[in-house]
Amino acid sequence: MEIEAALACLSALSQSTRLEAFRLLVRHEPEGLPAGDVARALCVPQNTLSAHFNVLSQAKLVISARTGRSIVYRADLSRLNALARFLAEDCCGGAPCAPADSLARIKCESRP
Repeated sequence: MEIEAALACLSALSQSTRLEAFRLLVRHEPEGLPAGDVARALCVPQNTLSAHFNVLSQAKLVISARTGRSIVYRADLSRLNALARFLAEDCCGGAPCAPADSLARIKCESRP
């Protein structure tokens, strides 16, 4: 991951509602959640949540798909994984270490 992409991710997650929404989506992987369910869970108006999802989408942290009349959002775990690896890549003086190596293997067990 390049520094500009990492900064976009960190910036997107630096606001409390976006961080809560992203963490909620991570908990609901791999199915994701309809936008209305996220709005209700976080007690946020749907138009406000839409703006937050727009920021998360621009940072490529969430993926959306229309299902009937609703939009289902999912966390992009590969992007999260890339961000975590970027943040930890220089630990141990840049030499490979167990924590950095284990980040590459983070996967949701119910996901292929």
